[in-house]
Amino acid sequence: MTTVIAATVAAVVVATLAGWLLTRRSGSIREIHPDRGAGPDTADLGLSRSGPTVVHFSAPWCGPCDRVRRVVGQVCEDLGDVAHVEIDLDANPGTARRFSVLSLPTTLIFDADGRQRYRASGVPKAADLRSALQPLLA
Repeated sequence: MTTVIAATVAAVVVATLAGWLLTRRSGSIREIHPDRGAGPDTADLGLSRSGPTVVHFSAPWCGPCDRVRRVVGQVCEDLGDVAHVEIDLDANPGTARRFSVLSLPTTLIFDADGRQRYRASGVPKAADLRSALQPLLA
């Protein structure tokens, strides 16, 4: 009996640690260096040419996508000159493939020149999103 309890506790600890390791970067905004080449074509995304654009990949069945929509909407409203484009993964699988979207939600930030500058998988924090967008507004 003691062996079964010890094995169960060990399994729970290992599963908890594995889950933490897999999700610890979820929502963190990573900088994309624009010097990596031209990147995918952005002509069909509807990017703003007067300021940065936040492109958010989602799907109707994606629960966390609603949270991203609220966070991005609030940050875009607060900053004013930031556009927001939402792309439905189910309706636009080719676009998702072009930008290597492997999980939902995925958020991309483009500058006014149409270059991808940041990327986040998961739900980004509003403060992190603002910090990424502020230098692009200058």
